[in-house]
Amino acid sequence: MGCSRVATSFELIIISRLLVGICAGVSSNVVPMYLGELAPKNLRGALGVVPQLFITVGILVAQIFGLRNLLANVDGWPILLGLTGVPAALQLLLLPFFPESPRYLLIQKKDEAAAKKALQTLRGWDSVDREVAEIRQEDEAEKAAGFISVLKLFRMRSLRWQLLSIIVLMGGQQLSGVNAIYYYADQIYLSAGVPEEHVQYVTAGTGAVNVVMTFCAVFVVELLGRRLLLLLGFSICLIACCVLTAALALQDTVSWMPYISIVCVISYVIGHALGPSPIPALLITEIFLQSSRPSAFMVGGSVHWLSNFTVGLIFPFIQEGLGPYSFIVFAVICLLTTIYIFLIVPETKAKTFIEINQIFTKMNKVSEVYPEKEELKELPPVTSEQ
Repeated sequence: MGCSRVATSFELIIISRLLVGICAGVSSNVVPMYLGELAPKNLRGALGVVPQLFITVGILVAQIFGLRNLLANVDGWPILLGLTGVPAALQLLLLPFFPESPRYLLIQKKDEAAAKKALQTLRGWDSVDREVAEIRQEDEAEKAAGFISVLKLFRMRSLRWQLLSIIVLMGGQQLSGVNAIYYYADQIYLSAGVPEEHVQYVTAGTGAVNVVMTFCAVFVVELLGRRLLLLLGFSICLIACCVLTAALALQDTVSWMPYISIVCVISYVIGHALGPSPIPALLITEIFLQSSRPSAFMVGGSVHWLSNFTVGLIFPFIQEGLGPYSFIVFAVICLLTTIYIFLIVPETKAKTFIEINQIFTKMNKVSEVYPEKEELKELPPVTSEQ
């Protein structure tokens, strides 16, 4: 994309952007799955939030470089677009040194020696027998299941509530209106009296708030748990959308109401960064076992990007039709998602993958993790190394 100006070809931007989108789609699914599989149980939540943290850092860096007096100008935009290649180059250089997922090696490749070596590299010590035993237990529990395709995933009763939960959470994450908030933010800042030339700095400040709160989520996810952060985050977003609706409706009659709108935008960003943004991808790793996890990420990623596209496509029409009441739509979605989480989604903190799936086994009203397979003997619980 950075060469498009020299090449005088806008087609180069379109093709490059398509390739960047494909890479982003793959990475958004593979990275959280990889980190979730290699993380020890006591750090799985924190490491699972890290991908979202770096996404927010990337957004903030783009907002800073995208300031008009930096690179968002006639001379700087090719450099701005070209900088997207820097992280990709770093990945190409560093990824060959990363160990393969121990779960992938043992469960799918049946190479226990390689899995043990990968665990020793990741942990920094030789005694990894407990974790190997836990992975072996997971392998035994789903031995006859084989690879579960997306089509098979939708047909398996034993994965019904896991699949529905991921669809609700990934859909709720985007349909709760996070992109609409950012879309509307500039207008809110302008209505509050922020000079037009300074709006870009306020927007970057909002991005900084997003980074700080996601950073906080890294440290509190193992303390408070996934379920509480989801409930807290969606509840904050719900309240922010409701108050923002009232503030937008009254901003022409009450002089200080635009400032309430700014508070609502920042509150929404805080709430979304605590739960709805980072937790759903983490839960995909936790509530599915190795054989179904890749397909679950395909479904979750598809719902995520389709919902993202839908909000971007229809929000201008919602705004035109409902005006200041546009965010009522997102408030309803936040409410419904919160109710679903409260009633259905269990806490997964400090549990092994097998223990989590045994919770869903009861919810799905089946006798074992995969009733479609042949009967397996009862397996004792295994505690992984902390």
